[in-house]
Amino acid sequence: MTSSFLISLKCSKCDEVYSSDEVQTICQVCRSTLLAQYDLEAAGRVIDRDEISTLKGRMWRWKPILPVLDYDNIVTLGEGDTPLLKTDRLGQILDFPNLFIKDESSNPTGTFKARGLASAISKANEFDIHKVIIPTAGNAGGAMAAYAARSGMQAQVLMPDDSASANIQEAEAYGGEVKLVKGLINDAGQLAINLAFTEGWFNVATFREPYRVEGKKIMAYEIAEAFNWELPEVFIYPTGGGTGLVGMWNAFHEMLTMGWLEKEELPRMVAVQSEGCAPVVKAFESGADKMEYWPGASTIASGLRVPDSFAGHLILSALRESQGIAIAVSDSEILEALKQLATSEGIFAAPEGAATLAGFKKLLDSKWIKTDERVVLFNTGTGLKYIK
Repeated sequence: MTSSFLISLKCSKCDEVYSSDEVQTICQVCRSTLLAQYDLEAAGRVIDRDEISTLKGRMWRWKPILPVLDYDNIVTLGEGDTPLLKTDRLGQILDFPNLFIKDESSNPTGTFKARGLASAISKANEFDIHKVIIPTAGNAGGAMAAYAARSGMQAQVLMPDDSASANIQEAEAYGGEVKLVKGLINDAGQLAINLAFTEGWFNVATFREPYRVEGKKIMAYEIAEAFNWELPEVFIYPTGGGTGLVGMWNAFHEMLTMGWLEKEELPRMVAVQSEGCAPVVKAFESGADKMEYWPGASTIASGLRVPDSFAGHLILSALRESQGIAIAVSDSEILEALKQLATSEGIFAAPEGAATLAGFKKLLDSKWIKTDERVVLFNTGTGLKYIK
């Protein structure tokens, strides 16, 4: 396999182009998210998509379309290649024959956060960065601390002071320096910006560096591979910061450009949020092109307790371009769905993952989803991390 086809970075708003050979954070012109750009025409000529299926390396099987140039710099704990499960018993209960769950709970540290942090920390390793900092609702902090430990970096984790003790203890167990912040993840995010400036930490916050989204996009490649390169009709994703949703939407277009898809129809993307914190839903339904801060955010799904996303415009664009939708569910609906997943399919989902089932049932009842479509739900982590 050839090395990475990464060629540059481009601003997601103003299209300013930046070198990918230097450390970058956000656009210096408009202060927006930078996204990785690959020579996809060359990649399409050189890479045999079917050869990738024969390779080992889990997420890093896809390394030519990931951002690390020197494979010796890859920091991995075995992330990726999580199961795609067909829900036969649940499908019978709901009278829906083609419902699938991409179960991310088998990733290192128990959540899909491992994918994004493996990519970000690997690229930081390539740039010889030694100090990394992250604001987190919980799970991303543990993942970052684990990969930082694996690479020998210092790690500082900033999380709300009401975060679950499991998240705090996990990050500390990996050697991370945990600071509890009064408020929510946005408050932790502002502190991370300040400390990055005053103390020289490299900030790997969601969408404030270009490479976490690259790890998350590989979920889309794995699903395309599992469906023989003919994508299912609907992806239902629990949306806090939105990295995975944006990453997968970008990945679909990469596949199209490389000529890997058997059909050009792309999935409709669904963002599921909690009724107690639904800034994406509010912006989508009002027709806004950016999100507004959601005051008083509260939900049992801590990963959905994100009052505002730095790249909200990318989330909204993906939903609208895909002819998708944003939907909110209640905490009681999340708990009901969590129990249903566990008792019917043996999946002890994180509340965020259970939210996708709750959202699916609403969309099925409203007939927004047709019974002959193929639907993929994303369980983003194990429910074991939420036991008090």
